[in-house]
Amino acid sequence: MSTTVDALLPLSFLEAVRNVDSPDGDLDAEFVPELRNKRLGLSETVYAQIRRYADAAKRRQRTVYEEAVGIAKLIGRRPDAEAVFRAAGRYLAAQTYEAIPGFTRNLIATLPSLLARPIALRQVQKIADRYLNGSVRRLGSFLLLEVPCSTTVDSAPRGAGCAYYESFLRELLALMGVSGISIDHVRCSGRGEMTCEWRAEWRSVARS
Repeated sequence: MSTTVDALLPLSFLEAVRNVDSPDGDLDAEFVPELRNKRLGLSETVYAQIRRYADAAKRRQRTVYEEAVGIAKLIGRRPDAEAVFRAAGRYLAAQTYEAIPGFTRNLIATLPSLLARPIALRQVQKIADRYLNGSVRRLGSFLLLEVPCSTTVDSAPRGAGCAYYESFLRELLALMGVSGISIDHVRCSGRGEMTCEWRAEWRSVARS
Protein backbone atom coordinates (compact mmCIF):
# COMPACT_ATOMS: atom_id res chain seq x y z
CA MET A 1 0.00 0.00 0.00
CA SER A 2 1.23 3.48 -0.85
CA THR A 3 2.31 5.44 2.20
CA THR A 4 1.84 8.92 0.75
CA VAL A 5 -0.55 10.84 -1.47
CA ASP A 6 -0.25 14.20 -3.18
CA ALA A 7 -1.43 16.97 -0.84
CA LEU A 8 -3.99 18.03 -3.43
CA LEU A 9 -6.02 14.87 -2.72
CA PRO A 10 -6.89 15.58 0.94
CA LEU A 11 -7.21 19.25 0.00
CA SER A 12 -9.94 18.31 -2.47
CA PHE A 13 -11.87 16.59 0.34
CA LEU A 14 -11.71 19.60 2.63
CA GLU A 15 -12.46 22.14 -0.11
CA ALA A 16 -15.56 20.14 -1.01
CA VAL A 17 -16.68 20.05 2.63
CA ARG A 18 -16.19 23.79 2.90
CA ASN A 19 -18.06 24.49 -0.33
CA VAL A 20 -20.97 22.22 0.58
CA ASP A 21 -21.22 23.64 4.10
CA SER A 22 -20.93 27.29 3.08
CA PRO A 23 -24.34 28.98 3.11
CA ASP A 24 -25.78 30.56 -0.01
CA GLY A 25 -26.01 34.33 0.05
CA ASP A 26 -24.95 36.74 2.76
CA LEU A 27 -25.66 36.05 6.39
CA ASP A 28 -25.58 38.40 9.35
CA ALA A 29 -22.37 38.09 11.32
CA GLU A 30 -24.26 37.10 14.46
CA PHE A 31 -25.28 33.80 12.86
CA VAL A 32 -21.77 32.80 11.73
CA PRO A 33 -20.55 31.35 15.08
CA GLU A 34 -23.68 29.19 15.33
CA LEU A 35 -23.20 27.93 11.78
CA ARG A 36 -19.59 27.08 12.47
CA ASN A 37 -20.64 24.90 15.37
CA LYS A 38 -23.03 22.97 13.13
CA ARG A 39 -21.10 22.79 9.88
CA LEU A 40 -17.73 21.09 9.78
CA GLY A 41 -16.61 22.97 6.67
CA LEU A 42 -16.87 26.33 8.44
CA SER A 43 -14.80 25.34 11.45
CA GLU A 44 -11.43 26.91 12.14
CA THR A 45 -9.87 23.45 12.22
CA VAL A 46 -10.89 22.78 8.62
CA TYR A 47 -9.68 26.23 7.54
CA ALA A 48 -6.31 25.57 9.14
CA GLN A 49 -6.05 22.19 7.43
CA ILE A 50 -7.02 23.68 4.09
CA ARG A 51 -4.25 26.26 4.41
CA ARG A 52 -1.76 23.54 5.34
CA TYR A 53 -2.65 21.29 2.43
CA ALA A 54 -2.90 24.19 -0.02
CA ASP A 55 0.60 25.29 0.92
CA ALA A 56 1.90 21.73 0.56
CA ALA A 57 0.16 21.35 -2.82
CA LYS A 58 1.81 24.53 -4.12
CA ARG A 59 5.15 23.01 -3.19
CA ARG A 60 4.14 19.73 -4.88
CA GLN A 61 4.57 17.93 -1.59
CA ARG A 62 3.01 14.67 -0.49
CA THR A 63 1.34 13.77 2.76
CA VAL A 64 0.66 10.61 4.74
CA TYR A 65 -1.86 8.28 3.11
CA GLU A 66 -3.64 7.63 6.42
CA GLU A 67 -4.39 11.35 6.79
CA ALA A 68 -6.39 11.32 3.58
CA VAL A 69 -8.16 8.12 4.61
CA GLY A 70 -9.05 9.69 7.96
CA ILE A 71 -10.63 12.72 6.29
CA ALA A 72 -12.52 10.48 3.87
CA LYS A 73 -13.95 8.46 6.78
CA LEU A 74 -15.01 11.67 8.51
CA ILE A 75 -16.88 12.68 5.35
CA GLY A 76 -18.34 9.18 5.14
CA ARG A 77 -20.27 9.75 8.37
CA ARG A 78 -22.24 12.58 6.82
CA PRO A 79 -25.70 11.94 5.34
CA ASP A 80 -24.58 13.85 2.23
CA ALA A 81 -21.30 11.93 1.90
CA GLU A 82 -21.80 10.95 -1.73
CA ALA A 83 -22.50 14.55 -2.77
CA VAL A 84 -19.38 15.74 -0.95
CA PHE A 85 -17.22 13.06 -2.58
CA ARG A 86 -18.56 13.99 -6.01
CA ALA A 87 -17.78 17.65 -5.37
CA ALA A 88 -14.29 16.68 -4.22
CA GLY A 89 -13.71 14.66 -7.38
CA ARG A 90 -14.74 17.58 -9.57
CA TYR A 91 -12.45 19.89 -7.61
CA LEU A 92 -9.46 17.57 -8.04
CA ALA A 93 -10.13 17.19 -11.77
CA ALA A 94 -10.32 20.96 -12.28
CA GLN A 95 -7.12 21.57 -10.34
CA THR A 96 -5.15 18.86 -12.09
CA TYR A 97 -6.39 19.95 -15.51
CA GLU A 98 -5.22 23.50 -14.82
CA ALA A 99 -1.80 22.08 -13.91
CA ILE A 100 -1.38 20.85 -17.50
CA PRO A 101 0.74 23.37 -19.45
CA GLY A 102 -1.39 25.79 -21.41
CA PHE A 103 0.32 24.88 -24.67
CA THR A 104 -0.64 21.23 -24.19
CA ARG A 105 -4.22 22.10 -23.29
CA ASN A 106 -4.47 24.18 -26.46
CA LEU A 107 -3.15 21.30 -28.56
CA ILE A 108 -5.76 18.96 -27.12
CA ALA A 109 -8.50 21.50 -27.78
CA THR A 110 -7.51 22.40 -31.34
CA LEU A 111 -5.90 19.38 -32.98
CA PRO A 112 -7.98 16.82 -34.89
CA SER A 113 -9.20 13.97 -32.70
CA LEU A 114 -6.75 11.46 -34.16
CA LEU A 115 -3.81 13.62 -33.04
CA ALA A 116 -5.34 14.95 -29.83
CA ARG A 117 -6.21 11.58 -28.32
CA PRO A 118 -2.67 10.32 -27.64
CA ILE A 119 -1.73 13.67 -26.06
CA ALA A 120 -4.83 13.68 -23.89
CA LEU A 121 -4.30 10.07 -22.85
CA ARG A 122 -0.72 10.76 -21.75
CA GLN A 123 -1.92 13.65 -19.62
CA VAL A 124 -4.67 11.58 -18.02
CA GLN A 125 -2.13 8.84 -17.25
CA LYS A 126 0.28 11.32 -15.65
CA ILE A 127 -2.48 12.84 -13.54
CA ALA A 128 -3.79 9.45 -12.36
CA ASP A 129 -0.29 8.35 -11.41
CA ARG A 130 0.62 11.49 -9.49
CA TYR A 131 -2.64 12.43 -7.80
CA LEU A 132 -4.49 9.12 -7.39
CA ASN A 133 -1.60 6.67 -7.12
CA GLY A 134 -3.47 4.98 -9.95
CA SER A 135 -3.05 3.96 -13.56
CA VAL A 136 -4.99 4.50 -16.77
CA ARG A 137 -4.75 2.22 -19.77
CA ARG A 138 -6.52 1.91 -23.09
CA LEU A 139 -8.78 -1.09 -23.70
CA GLY A 140 -10.21 -0.81 -27.19
CA SER A 141 -12.66 2.08 -27.15
CA PHE A 142 -12.47 2.38 -23.36
CA LEU A 143 -10.12 3.76 -20.74
CA LEU A 144 -9.64 1.78 -17.54
CA LEU A 145 -8.76 3.66 -14.37
CA GLU A 146 -7.35 1.43 -11.63
CA VAL A 147 -6.66 2.74 -8.13
CA PRO A 148 -4.90 0.03 -6.10
CA CYS A 149 -4.93 2.05 -2.86
CA SER A 150 -8.26 3.83 -2.76
CA THR A 151 -8.59 6.42 -0.01
CA THR A 152 -12.39 6.30 -0.03
CA VAL A 153 -13.48 2.72 -0.72
CA ASP A 154 -14.31 1.86 2.91
CA SER A 155 -15.13 5.39 4.01
CA ALA A 156 -18.91 5.35 3.64
CA PRO A 157 -21.80 2.86 3.50
CA ARG A 158 -22.89 1.35 0.18
CA GLY A 159 -19.73 2.38 -1.62
CA ALA A 160 -20.59 6.09 -1.61
CA GLY A 161 -16.90 6.94 -1.33
CA CYS A 162 -16.24 5.52 -4.78
CA ALA A 163 -18.22 8.45 -6.19
CA TYR A 164 -15.02 10.44 -5.68
CA TYR A 165 -13.16 8.60 -8.43
CA GLU A 166 -16.13 8.42 -10.76
CA SER A 167 -16.70 12.16 -10.47
CA PHE A 168 -13.00 12.87 -10.95
CA LEU A 169 -12.73 10.76 -14.09
CA ARG A 170 -15.93 12.11 -15.61
CA GLU A 171 -14.94 15.73 -15.01
CA LEU A 172 -11.36 15.33 -16.19
CA LEU A 173 -12.40 13.64 -19.43
CA ALA A 174 -15.02 16.33 -20.01
CA LEU A 175 -12.35 19.00 -19.58
CA MET A 176 -10.20 17.09 -22.06
CA GLY A 177 -12.99 17.31 -24.62
CA VAL A 178 -14.33 13.77 -24.42
CA SER A 179 -17.98 13.77 -25.46
CA GLY A 180 -20.87 11.60 -24.29
CA ILE A 181 -18.97 10.15 -21.32
CA SER A 182 -20.23 6.77 -20.10
CA ILE A 183 -18.56 5.40 -16.97
CA ASP A 184 -18.96 1.91 -15.53
CA HIS A 185 -17.87 0.83 -12.05
CA VAL A 186 -15.96 -2.35 -12.87
CA ARG A 187 -14.68 -3.45 -9.47
CA CYS A 188 -14.43 -2.16 -5.92
CA SER A 189 -12.71 -4.24 -3.25
CA GLY A 190 -12.33 -2.95 0.29
CA ARG A 191 -11.21 -4.25 3.67
CA GLY A 192 -7.55 -4.78 2.87
CA GLU A 193 -7.36 -4.85 -0.91
CA MET A 194 -8.71 -1.29 -1.34
CA THR A 195 -8.86 -1.47 -5.14
CA CYS A 196 -11.26 0.42 -7.39
CA GLU A 197 -11.60 0.19 -11.16
CA TRP A 198 -13.58 2.40 -13.50
CA ARG A 199 -14.17 2.03 -17.24
CA ALA A 200 -14.90 5.13 -19.31
CA GLU A 201 -15.98 5.21 -22.93
CA TRP A 202 -13.37 7.04 -25.01
CA ARG A 203 -15.58 8.42 -27.77
CA SER A 204 -13.83 11.52 -29.02
CA VAL A 205 -11.32 14.13 -27.97
CA ALA A 206 -11.38 17.74 -29.06
CA ARG A 207 -12.26 18.55 -32.67
CA SER A 208 -12.67 15.97 -35.41
